Amino acid sequence: MTWNELAQSKYALLTTYKKDGTPVGAPVWVAPDGDRIVVWTNPKTWKVKRIRRNPEVTLQRCDNRGRTDGGEVLTGTAALLDEAGTERVRGVVGRKYGVIGTVMIRAHKLFLGRDRSIGIAITQQVGPE
Repeated sequence: MTWNELAQSKYALLTTYKKDGTPVGAPVWVAPDGDRIVVWTNPKTWKVKRIRRNPEVTLQRCDNRGRTDGGEVLTGTAALLDEAGTERVRGVVGRKYGVIGTVMIRAHKLFLGRDRSIGIAITQQVGPE
């Protein structure tokens, strides 16, 4: 599977790492944004806390419960985005997921506020050739 194919998937298992190196996966919506994959989430989640400490992540196609299909695991580097970057991610994710994505994002902003979501941009790590 390529990076672009993964970005087109409905869900991906985003794996982040605890202080002791233990991997923790969470299913997320993913959307392509140029050469990176973006994710929209709550900034108070453990995955965000783990990314702040260690930006190395993996992504693998999965279903909405995080069950992978045995496909390739791709490695990346995650960056937490500022308010403008997060707003861009909201738009990208909303467009990819259509009415459901747009309604979820707008409801989240309306009921919880703009500061209760954060965009994550993941760039692919490419190994030596």
